[in-house]
Amino acid sequence: MAWFDALRRGARHLQVPGWRRFKRRAKRLLPTRLYTRSVLIVIIPMLLLQSVVAAVFMERHWRMVTERLSEGVTRDIAALIATIEIYPNDPGYANISRIADELNLTVAIEEGGQLPPPRPKPFFSILDGILADQISAQIQRPFWIDTVGDSRLVEIRVKLEDKVLRVFTRRNQTYASNTHIFLVWMAGTALALIGISILFLRGQIRPILMLAQAAEAFGKGQKMPEFTPRGADEIRLAGSAFILMRERIERQIEQRTAMLSGVSHDLRTILTRFRLQLALAGDRPELQGMAQDVDDMQKMLEGYLAFAKGDAEEDVGSLQLSELLEKIRSDFALKGKRMTYEVEGEDVIAVRPNAFGRLVHNLAANSERYADTLHVEARHTARWLTLTFDDNGPGIPEGSREEVFKPFFRLDEARNIDTSGTGLGLSIVRDIAHAHGGNVTLSDSPRGGLRAVVRVPA
Repeated sequence: MAWFDALRRGARHLQVPGWRRFKRRAKRLLPTRLYTRSVLIVIIPMLLLQSVVAAVFMERHWRMVTERLSEGVTRDIAALIATIEIYPNDPGYANISRIADELNLTVAIEEGGQLPPPRPKPFFSILDGILADQISAQIQRPFWIDTVGDSRLVEIRVKLEDKVLRVFTRRNQTYASNTHIFLVWMAGTALALIGISILFLRGQIRPILMLAQAAEAFGKGQKMPEFTPRGADEIRLAGSAFILMRERIERQIEQRTAMLSGVSHDLRTILTRFRLQLALAGDRPELQGMAQDVDDMQKMLEGYLAFAKGDAEEDVGSLQLSELLEKIRSDFALKGKRMTYEVEGEDVIAVRPNAFGRLVHNLAANSERYADTLHVEARHTARWLTLTFDDNGPGIPEGSREEVFKPFFRLDEARNIDTSGTGLGLSIVRDIAHAHGGNVTLSDSPRGGLRAVVRVPA
């Protein structure tokens, strides 16, 4: 299997670093959108096919027609030369002029004339070469041609014994000048086909974009417009599968919300009964610990319910960043700590107000508890909303920065949002960010503490 070994060696040769770099660069140059790629898949083969057909056909058609026309004109000139030699005493060459008129030629005879010096040949002219070859083959006399001067006429001079014959003929008698009609038809047909392809592909891509928009809106918890599967069968199948998945998820959310509402009501009833019994028992020192336990249970219950619900039922609304951050700055000031902020871009954002407010409050409360200063930078662009929290607290070890986002994880040596010990603070933060289609990351802050970056689509 020598050929197989050679093929394998050739395949290994293609995996050199240079080839890989070329492939990576080629991938970066290629468009990423499906619509653009589909248009290129249709247009590029069409243009290549038409280019090859035009090159082959035009070259053969152009040359063949030009050869036949030049051959005919040269034959007429040869006949005129033969007539001049047969009837040298023709007064004023009247008969020669009459014959030339019938051949659609204009002639002039210069007695004792000489041929002018050769003109520089044009860079690309098929007529010069073909016409010169025909004159050399049929007339076999010194000649001079001009195909560059007057664009409508071609001048041919032939040296006879004691005179020079000047012949003027129309360019279309020697040259295939109507080829542009073929080019116009080919270009017009290509443009028409490309236009039809673009319209057709746009109609096929639009259902995919609608499906993507519906999925994105559902992932962010936004109110979705009425979505109906359209397009090809495969796209309709994907759209129908998405609708069924959305209905199942909505049913599960409704069931979970109803269950949590019932559990919340029952547990709060029991806690209220405990509080009432403690109140009836009076202000006794031995009951203070139990009262504190009831308060802790109340806080833990609220934390569990907030994490489980995730505010998925809240609608998207408007939230003013500066107002929210100003309230946090006031809370810091009341506790003798410093908080600064700056907002770049649009101040009003479209989010779930209560959920996003809880996200910001939780991160700020974390810094308030473990740091002395906090700086929040909000940057709102056309595509993204980015909130950066920088403090000077003890921070979180790098190896635990993903662990703290897990539910019920407690980090004793660093910080945790819930002093009651539920370990749900950062879990709620990331859950809210994910519900908005974004994420939360932790890193070292330039201020010496922790940096938390929240990035969600605008």
